[in-house]
Amino acid sequence: MFKKILIANRGEIACRVIKSARKMGIKTVAVYSEADRDALHVEMADEAVFIGPPAAAESYLLIEKIVEACKQTGAEAVHPGYGFLSEREAFPRALEAAGIVFIGPNPGAIAAMGDKIESKKAAAAAKVSTVPGHLGVIEDDKHAVKIADEIGYPVMIKASAGGGGKGMRIAHSTSEVAEGFNLAKAEAKASFGDDRVFIEKFIVDPRHIEIQVLGDKHGNVIYLGERECSIQRRNQKVIEEAPSPLLDETTRRKMGEQAVALAKAVNYDSAGTVEFVAGQDKSFYFLEMNTRLQVEHPVTELVTGVDLVEQMIRVAAGEKLQLAQKDVTLTGWAVESRVYAEDPFRNFLPSIGRLVKYRPPAESHVEGGVTVRNDTGVEEGGEISIYYDPMIAKLVTHAPSRAAAIEAQSQALDAFYVDGIRHNIPFLSALMNHPRWREGNLSTGFIAEEFPGGFAARAPEGEVARRIAAVGAAVDAVYGERKRQISGQLIGRAVTRAGRRAVWLEREEIALDVARDGDVVTVAFVGADGKTGTQHKLASSWKPGVPVWEGTIDGHTVAMQVRPQASGIRIAHQGYEVAVNVFTETEAAAARLMPVGVKADTGKKLLCPMPGLVVSIAVTEGQDVKAGETLAVVEAMKMQNVLRAERDGTVKKIHAAAGATLAVDALILEFA
Repeated sequence: MFKKILIANRGEIACRVIKSARKMGIKTVAVYSEADRDALHVEMADEAVFIGPPAAAESYLLIEKIVEACKQTGAEAVHPGYGFLSEREAFPRALEAAGIVFIGPNPGAIAAMGDKIESKKAAAAAKVSTVPGHLGVIEDDKHAVKIADEIGYPVMIKASAGGGGKGMRIAHSTSEVAEGFNLAKAEAKASFGDDRVFIEKFIVDPRHIEIQVLGDKHGNVIYLGERECSIQRRNQKVIEEAPSPLLDETTRRKMGEQAVALAKAVNYDSAGTVEFVAGQDKSFYFLEMNTRLQVEHPVTELVTGVDLVEQMIRVAAGEKLQLAQKDVTLTGWAVESRVYAEDPFRNFLPSIGRLVKYRPPAESHVEGGVTVRNDTGVEEGGEISIYYDPMIAKLVTHAPSRAAAIEAQSQALDAFYVDGIRHNIPFLSALMNHPRWREGNLSTGFIAEEFPGGFAARAPEGEVARRIAAVGAAVDAVYGERKRQISGQLIGRAVTRAGRRAVWLEREEIALDVARDGDVVTVAFVGADGKTGTQHKLASSWKPGVPVWEGTIDGHTVAMQVRPQASGIRIAHQGYEVAVNVFTETEAAAARLMPVGVKADTGKKLLCPMPGLVVSIAVTEGQDVKAGETLAVVEAMKMQNVLRAERDGTVKKIHAAAGATLAVDALILEFA
């Protein structure tokens, strides 16, 4: 077995590999760019080597720097993680030439499967069912339109060397093909250094299901069940689960056997994933094979009990698989949410900055019960950079049933506190509590169908509103006691204090009778007739300054994020985020007389919605534009974002030029 390995990656996957290596008694070497000098993976590793400037093309993507770092530290093998060099055939060849082992598949398998076009040809040869499409060279956007017309709409334009949703567009018309083709090529070039794309038929109402395979260097290949990855936004996975609620045992076996046949056809000898698009009728077609560890591998690990990183290391060291297909069993259900530094209330645009507070839920493992796992590469005080993927963490829960795993995930998201940047936890929480998701009625169009206008702030209603109001009143009771202690009105243990309160959720008013005795707050909702209803008991040891209220309401576990703000608090729970004010009856009477503030109209300005690089300005001063017309393209975190006109108008003045680096809300142009 290796004594020392180098991880040619960063962030959460580098930390993940370090954990398994440490468990195996293997020392680790991290590599880092200038932007990652103080990163968590650098802190966790036994050694670290500086490899260059922040841009990946000048650091993490330079093979010679990785090889030199291995020689410098005596690392015997390299784990590539995912992304960066993980699927570059030249990387393992360069390592082999230097006498260093690649912890991944052999270069021949990467060449056959890592290229999305070649992999489809190999799949067809192995008699794996494939989606109709064009796998040849596409000359330009006119050629792309001609191909799309022949295949029939809708079509998917996809980077040949792609992954992670980069370099991918769905087109429903000739105009969308022309624009999507150029955007996909540009993104593919920026992300993978390879601008080749291909076009295939897009299956309507599809599900994305993938099979995890594991092979060794002795000809053994097995599959470890499937993962459902249908909850996607812009073709990038958001939530994954294992197993899939769609598959039965027969379909699972068919898909697994096809995946193994394909892997054996290319002598696959590591962990890899064969991806399929599946119809609601359980029909399935090969999409691609990822010749690396997947982002969502933890859900497979939790339902199978197999440490995939450990297996990759053992296989690379020449060991035979200790598992046969008959030994693979799926136990319980696992759900993973990808926590990203992006603002769901501003069309998921990237957010960068310092993690002023980062308090993930406590990790736990209960045999036969609920497991909470958080794979992360950040820590409090760290910086989310513009240069890399915006992932903060992968939150994973495992439980005996799908419903229990989802409930555990929902509670864990409510307890996940991040401050200093915007993040997608409110959106993930909303998804986790969506009835259609809970039913397992999924497709890759789920988010577009259920949130057609994007994700917007919503006012809580019904039971959720009552729960938030109750916790708001409990928090206010604790704050009130602290104020009395500071003023000298109260000494020692908290005592029972009762009174009627008007709890405002924004401007929605809920009347409550509130009493506190120690860590227990009793609330009773007051009806329109002034009569008090059933009492509810809230138990929590929450203290001011703690960012998450955790406790029980009538014995049921509840978590809510609490942020103090002027004259009140802000509470986030199950995808809702609302300002909460708790008033006495006298204060409420005065508050009802206060005017409602009106936000300023910025409709005549195009502001940069994220920190990023201006790729192009598509209009000129004095030009008339129509709603939906492209105004500019801004690149951030390796994604190109098209900014379009929201209404008809005339461009008055342009304030930014191509090549400019802009801060969030920087002025790009004005309309007359």
